[in-house]
Amino acid sequence: MPSRPLSLDLRVLALEPPKESFSPLKKRSTSKLMVNDAIEKISKVDQHIAVTFAGLIADSRTLVERAQIEAQNFWFTYNRKIRVEDVTQSVANLALQFGDDDVKASMSRPFGVAMLFAGVDQEGVKLFHLDPSGTFIDCKAKSIGAASDGAEQNLKEQYHDAITLKEALKIALAILKQVMEEKLNSANVEVVVIKPIRDAKDRLIGQFERVTNEELDQVITSL
Repeated sequence: MPSRPLSLDLRVLALEPPKESFSPLKKRSTSKLMVNDAIEKISKVDQHIAVTFAGLIADSRTLVERAQIEAQNFWFTYNRKIRVEDVTQSVANLALQFGDDDVKASMSRPFGVAMLFAGVDQEGVKLFHLDPSGTFIDCKAKSIGAASDGAEQNLKEQYHDAITLKEALKIALAILKQVMEEKLNSANVEVVVIKPIRDAKDRLIGQFERVTNEELDQVITSL
């Protein structure tokens, strides 16, 4: 889990429905002094992988760009989609370089960001949590950012191996509703779903889709 200085009032939840798809969910900034589109909250690494973060925005951009380049290079080299774990490993390797003598001059501090990588690859639905130290773990559900301790406890209590996408979305939004200071609505939350599909060679892969405001409002109203 990231330390409090990395939270920056960003609440991030992710759940992994094992047989359907994955839903990363993030609170949007509602500051009147910030352009809402100035920060991309959930980024598309590739068609089948999404990433979100809690921490320093500038650091997140560097790491997201690394993930996107790694995914593109893998596709051009092997003509198939990269695994979610391999993308996470690539970003972790960059984070770990802080401790190397050869790069200390160019990296004065560790990256101040925790990340969640999620997607669908040939191995199934995947979710990885990467902390600022460069350590990453495979998860079924995870919360990072502000109020993550309480959200994490709720995830532990409500997640189960047979969870559906619909149920996961409802649980995640209900938890956000509990921990957010402002009223939960489609203007201050963002959700992306990675849906399992088959490619032209019948290989399992994912499809990046953003949940619409109308769909979010329907779920929020039912809470």
